[in-house]
Amino acid sequence: MLYSIALIFLCGMLLGSFAEKIKLPGLLGMLIVGIILGPSVLNLMSPELMGIAPELRQIALVIILTRAGLSLNIHDLKKVGRPALLMCFVPACFEITGMIVFAPIFLHISILEAAIMGAVIAAVSPAVVVPRMLRLMDEGYGTDKGIPQMIVTGSSADDVFDIVLFTTFASLAQGGKVSAGSFVQVPASIIIGILVGVIYGFVISYFFKNVHIRDSLKVIILLGIAFVFVSAEQSLKDIVPFSGLIAVMSSGMMINRKRREVADRLSSKFSKLWVATEIVLFVLVGASVDIKYAMNAGISALIVIFGALLFRMAGVFCCMIKTRLTIKERLFCMIAYIPKATVQAAIGGVPLAMGLPCGPIVLTVAVVAILVTAPLGAFGTDMTYKKLLRKAQTEVEAKPAV
Repeated sequence: MLYSIALIFLCGMLLGSFAEKIKLPGLLGMLIVGIILGPSVLNLMSPELMGIAPELRQIALVIILTRAGLSLNIHDLKKVGRPALLMCFVPACFEITGMIVFAPIFLHISILEAAIMGAVIAAVSPAVVVPRMLRLMDEGYGTDKGIPQMIVTGSSADDVFDIVLFTTFASLAQGGKVSAGSFVQVPASIIIGILVGVIYGFVISYFFKNVHIRDSLKVIILLGIAFVFVSAEQSLKDIVPFSGLIAVMSSGMMINRKRREVADRLSSKFSKLWVATEIVLFVLVGASVDIKYAMNAGISALIVIFGALLFRMAGVFCCMIKTRLTIKERLFCMIAYIPKATVQAAIGGVPLAMGLPCGPIVLTVAVVAILVTAPLGAFGTDMTYKKLLRKAQTEVEAKPAV
């Protein structure tokens, strides 16, 4: 396993840096490394490492969402309000609708199977989106209107919504019954996650204020409790709906509100952790890709993916109606909401494992969606944010010359 980890770090860093040198997103190089090292090509990843790959990807998500929460200011989110809420589910609903329109025509599957495929494909990837939005916040692009804050919030809750829908549609395909309670789980899991995160964030802020410990130890505490939240989500899923990742992010936001200077220092610590975990995350996502499925997908899968993406972008645009955002800013939000990676890698093979007839084609389209949308969305975001967003003036820049 150690040899595989060494390959992940060294090759991932090397090809990621090379991709950035030629003006491509670094994650593209990391995905390619994963595909090459993974079971589909050279098969150099140890089975033990691949066995814990989902847990490692979860750790990476915890780190980046904790940093996102520590960087988010509740006052900035109030600037966007309604659009931030709509971004949690409207674009996904539009994309699932697009999949239901296109998939039966081009992939010859039923409407229910298309809905299952849509629920898999519709989830946006926080692992791709959040780091880029944090960079925009650091540089001040779009922050005066809360654009990156809105996208961070929406992309995190979007996954909860899609996974619940996927579970519901898959149950129907297996002949199960779905109650109204299945859909109530979506807002309930988000609300309970926010409440738990806010309460914990308030308590830990008070603790940090009265107990003086090193920032490194604070990071360990935050990570430990975050892992408890994520584990609790799985343990409590049959008892109470609860989103661990939402709790992680909302706790960081509460720390930012109560102890801003501590949040800034801890955010810097988590940024350093992300340097390593980003490589692990995207190399493992690439390793989970079955290249044979991707190669057999054909033009039909691409047509379906891009057709559904057009619906998704229309959904994002609808979320922006009656806002102060310009056409350029709305276009940026549409581009930033394209990437897919982690959820597709996690649940793309589940229909196949369940024995559903649509299993192979769902996995195929999920693989192609990762390969196409992750680099496309990342590249589009990186190349357009300076042209489409306005940089907020600092206090020094805003002062008139004497």
